[in-house]
Amino acid sequence: MKKRLIALALAALLIFTLASCKKEEPNNNGNNGGDTTEDLSLEYITEKGAFILGLDDSFPPMGFRDDNNEVVGFDIDVAKAVAEKLGVELVIQPIEWSSNLLELNSKNIDCIWNGMSVTPTRQENMEMSVAYLDNNMALVVNVDSGIASLADMEGKKLAVQAGSSAVDAIDNAEEFKESLAEIVELSDNLQCLLNLESNAVDAVLMDDVVARYMITSQSRPFEVLDDVLESEEYAIGFRKGEVALRDAVNNALSELKAEGAITEIATKWFGSDVTKIK
Repeated sequence: MKKRLIALALAALLIFTLASCKKEEPNNNGNNGGDTTEDLSLEYITEKGAFILGLDDSFPPMGFRDDNNEVVGFDIDVAKAVAEKLGVELVIQPIEWSSNLLELNSKNIDCIWNGMSVTPTRQENMEMSVAYLDNNMALVVNVDSGIASLADMEGKKLAVQAGSSAVDAIDNAEEFKESLAEIVELSDNLQCLLNLESNAVDAVLMDDVVARYMITSQSRPFEVLDDVLESEEYAIGFRKGEVALRDAVNNALSELKAEGAITEIATKWFGSDVTKIK
């Protein structure tokens, strides 16, 4: 009996020793498990030498395909400059916009950078950069449509991009939402505007920054109403907990602003520096 007790004591001591020496495995974010976590998001980017940007590639002037089928835009130019500051290659990855959070959390992309509006839901599910541009959620209608305000949309059909902040804006405006005859969710803003042009819908709710650019650059027969449903800000989204990478991008943006690069890029796309980066 005594020998058995000694053997059990030794076995227990061995198990305790092995458990004490075991190292915690890193979790899917590159952080260590357990109560004490280490943010390795910046090291993750620099070690692989690439910064993968996820975007809807039909969102001018932030990110879209030009006549040569290359992705260009304001966000793309700024992201290239940021990637250079970080010492990594920028990789542009078009995604289905309604699946942007899934793409981010599965590490198919490292950030969502495409004129993404700051919303409470996104702030809860992502780390958000500093806001870099103001935006309004406004109605786009056909010229001479007779629609001059949000109130004129009563009983009419409205198109929005699925998964966009326009959907959230409508949900937040219950009275406006209830006044509509139908809400049509389409894959992107281009499809929304094509439906508007063919009179399949009466209006499109979308970012006025994008709408004004498309109307001017493509001579579209639309107008943006002054009656705004919601005012927003654009920011970049990172995986929850990846503060180190977010802060590195924020610092790069501030440096580029001080160096005049942001002003140069903004003037190229908007005619002046409309950004709010400090």
